[in-house]
Amino acid sequence: MPALATEMEKTATVLCIDDEQTALHLRKSVLESAGYKVLTAKSGARGLEVFRSEPVQAVVLDYWMADMNGMQVAREIRKLNSKVPIIILSAYGELLDESLGVADLWIRKGEEDPQYLLSCLGDLLKNRPIAPHHV
Repeated sequence: MPALATEMEKTATVLCIDDEQTALHLRKSVLESAGYKVLTAKSGARGLEVFRSEPVQAVVLDYWMADMNGMQVAREIRKLNSKVPIIILSAYGELLDESLGVADLWIRKGEEDPQYLLSCLGDLLKNRPIAPHHV
């Protein structure tokens, strides 16, 4: 059973970006069951549109996507708001050098235990509480 979000986190909106519909739906369900508001996007370009138009406190995104990879999306998000925590999910077992200073956390896709994802997200939000942004 997923850990419930703290009172501060319950107001947090998380943007999930992944071009795999099943993974996106599963991640959304896990985050919502923990008390987060979740926005989704099925491409990097759409994710950036959502980020620009909605108040978002954290981003969880896939590294490999058809239109643009997760690092390209993360770099654009950093330009728009450098304080929003970013978690990248990838098949790579190790943090890629290109992600240093861009991603806050790198989680191996397929091995992301829902509890681990929730714990990491909660820690990032506690350590960097920020107000919603609008670009």
